[in-house]
Amino acid sequence: MGREYAELHDPNAEYTMRELSAETMGVTAKRGGGRDIEITDVQTTMVDGNFPWTLVRVYTDAGIVGTGEAYWGAGVPELIERMKPFVVGENPLDIDRLYEHLIQKMSGEGSVEGVTVTAISGIEVALHDLAGKILELPAYQLLGGKYRDEVRVYNDCHTEAEADPEACADEAERVVEELGYDALKFDLDVPSGFEKDRANRHLRPGEIRHKAEIVEKVTERVKDRADVAFDCHWTFSGESAKRLAAAIEEYDVWWLEDPVPPENLQVQEEVTKSTITPIAVGENRYRVTEERRLIENGAVDIVAPDLPKVGGMRETRKIADVANQYYVPVAMHNVASPVATMAAAHVATAVPNSLAVEFHSYELDWWDDLVEETVIEDGSITVPEEPGLGVTLDLDTVEERMVDGEELFEEA
Repeated sequence: MGREYAELHDPNAEYTMRELSAETMGVTAKRGGGRDIEITDVQTTMVDGNFPWTLVRVYTDAGIVGTGEAYWGAGVPELIERMKPFVVGENPLDIDRLYEHLIQKMSGEGSVEGVTVTAISGIEVALHDLAGKILELPAYQLLGGKYRDEVRVYNDCHTEAEADPEACADEAERVVEELGYDALKFDLDVPSGFEKDRANRHLRPGEIRHKAEIVEKVTERVKDRADVAFDCHWTFSGESAKRLAAAIEEYDVWWLEDPVPPENLQVQEEVTKSTITPIAVGENRYRVTEERRLIENGAVDIVAPDLPKVGGMRETRKIADVANQYYVPVAMHNVASPVATMAAAHVATAVPNSLAVEFHSYELDWWDDLVEETVIEDGSITVPEEPGLGVTLDLDTVEERMVDGEELFEEA
């Protein structure tokens, strides 16, 4: 028997093991297994980024705090406040149970889709950060481990003259050469000068030629240095989407995103099956139940869920698992702050069929300042090994960039 062991178990020693745990180990005693930790509070603060990011923090009686993020949307903070009584007093490690509990409790507010699912997503992401800290594991480990150390990031690009094909090509080259990205996306729902009536969703021949010219100029400029996707933002009719997809088949298009409105899955399926141009959809679908229909019906070549909107980290993992059964890759849509961006990276490293995670804020020069760590470097995210998400809010930056009228998080 070693000396240290004997001293710790000697009733006459200055400290017994129980006293040592209570008086000197502090929070660590509660962290062993985590079954005696309870949630004490949930708070939100909205940051005025290129979108209004809703940051979420879940507090515990052990002094450990988890940080998450919900997709922006009117009423999300109020919905999270409404959900607080359903999680306070619960164990934060029971992520699946708490998620289903919130879905059931919020059914009257429409927890099938929409902002209610988005609000639940923010809490769910924070629970993964919190559980990882309690168990001293990176969040990806809670999702089954990892397939890769780095996650590819695709940069959503913009120019002052978005309708100018040559300007788009110039910006593509700059982002590749100067910023180090090898994956890009440009918008195609931009004015061409040929529009007559945008309400009818019909593309005139001149509009098709203009959009095809953007695709041609950008893909020819970057060639094999980068993959390039193009976004339509649900703008066109079925027949116009088919003609557009056919017109760009000869170019090296990574994918054509959301060419038709999201509601009619039959039209979406017809468009996807009409062309060899890969079609990406999923940003405006909620939970695995809706994304599954896209995948199983062959209505999508690449599924694009938005993690802090679709249901959170485990729900995104479920979507990726369904997609993998149909050999469909996942490219996560993302307009978030560094918090949900890193959450997406943890999911992307834990699933085999991840293509990339979107970055939508390259023109926002303080995006990186919101957390203490570096998130994106040379067009990729190195998935951290620190417990939880592996990012730490810089509360000074949060306070400086809050939406007017918001209050800063309270201290743990």
